Amino acid sequence: MRALRLEVFDTSQAADGSPLPLVEATAAEEAKVAAFEQGYSAGWDDAAAAQQGDQSRISADLARNLQCLSFTFQDARSHVLQAIRPLMLEMINRLLPKVAHEALAPTVLEALTPIADEMSDAPMTLVLNPAVRSQVEDLVTRATGLPMVIEEEPSLSEGQVYIRFGTAEAKVDLDRVTADISAAVRAFFNLSS
Repeated sequence: MRALRLEVFDTSQAADGSPLPLVEATAAEEAKVAAFEQGYSAGWDDAAAAQQGDQSRISADLARNLQCLSFTFQDARSHVLQAIRPLMLEMINRLLPKVAHEALAPTVLEALTPIADEMSDAPMTLVLNPAVRSQVEDLVTRATGLPMVIEEEPSLSEGQVYIRFGTAEAKVDLDRVTADISAAVRAFFNLSS
């Protein structure tokens, strides 16, 4: 059987009047696919470039915001510390010595208990300031029941007590502890300023 041949009605002509060659359908389809691929590739490249630009902008914004937060935190911390500084210093100057004074007798008792367990037969000697005698003497006598000799020494501060059992001696110095705490708090606020 013979192949069917269709008549061409295209009247396209070249400038010299000769008919223009017809483009095959596959060539036209390939041109369309190539144009689509080229457009798709260009669009993909534009999207990738836009995304990269967005990522760079977001990273820069995040870094700037974190830096602002850091400064804000440091400023807030500094303001809070400066606001509580007078309160803390006043507590150290007024409250800490009073607390230390009230804690003297229990601290002396705590210091002498291990020694008293070992040397229960020997008399105990407490050397202290006359102003704290009754406070310390009452608590130690009630708690231990040990025989005790109290020597008053006005040169000692009200926060110092020496405890002697024969040749063994222990020292309670709450004034020194109070001074150390006060110095540490002042140093903290001086470093934080």
